[in-house]
Amino acid sequence: MIELVRGTKIDFMGKRHFALAFSAVLLFIGLTAVVQVARGAANLGIDFAGGTAVQIKFSEHIPIQDIRRALTDGGVTDFDLQDLPTENKILIRIKKGEDTLGNFSEKIISVLSGTFSGNNLVVDSVTEIGPKVGARLRKDAMWATLAAIIGILIYITIRFQFRFSVGATAATFHDVLAVLGIFYLSGKEINLILVSALLMIAGYSLTDTVVVFDRIRENLRYKYKKSAMDIINQSLNEVLSRTIITSLTTFFAAFALYVFGGEVIHDFAFAIMLGIIIGTYSSIFVASPIVLLMGEERALHKRKK
Repeated sequence: MIELVRGTKIDFMGKRHFALAFSAVLLFIGLTAVVQVARGAANLGIDFAGGTAVQIKFSEHIPIQDIRRALTDGGVTDFDLQDLPTENKILIRIKKGEDTLGNFSEKIISVLSGTFSGNNLVVDSVTEIGPKVGARLRKDAMWATLAAIIGILIYITIRFQFRFSVGATAATFHDVLAVLGIFYLSGKEINLILVSALLMIAGYSLTDTVVVFDRIRENLRYKYKKSAMDIINQSLNEVLSRTIITSLTTFFAAFALYVFGGEVIHDFAFAIMLGIIIGTYSSIFVASPIVLLMGEERALHKRKK
């Protein structure tokens, strides 16, 4: 209904070699991240590494630097803090072995109660995960992501053709690994919240790819005299306006979530924003070139007699 751009004749497929080289770098980083996560060498959250998270609410706001100083002076080490100033809350997380979990939460409460005795303190929640449970969650998360991508492969094969399913699956793998790799390189925490974001990214990537594939399939049916490359380029140009509008709308929603949603969901919203950008790119420069590659030596469609 709304066309931001119209009548474009961009040669997307002519740039596929450069795009695939760039994607190969993203995939390498992503695969490295997968190996490091499996080894437990990445910056894993307590969901995967084991540890304790204590959320505490104060009657009056306390600067995060004062809380950090109080915990350090009280003998607490290797902890991360998340400030929730609008609610006068603080989230304290530490990765520790199973034998120290209970002692840690009690020590945190004792130190803060003693240091800020004039400020009423209420423990909102205490989450404790042992390292064995964390390893199991890490393994289950990987299997869940893999199962989702296999489901995508089966769905696209039934709806389109196998060569289309290869392109969609490759694009989905690409998007998930790229976002995971960026998180790994930037040192951000990898936890179950990120896994949920990756699954959402897989779904978004598939939706955008299916729209592109629908137009390619339609044009293959009625414009069979053109070459496969010309048909794919024409299809991408025809859905370009729709792709831009959809991606921008979703991106702005995720950006608003990032800015106004609070510290707790910053990483989630950031992952979604990355996924939207990379997913839009992969629909054009990963999924479509793979379909072209698999059909370049033979017809992508049945020619009419």
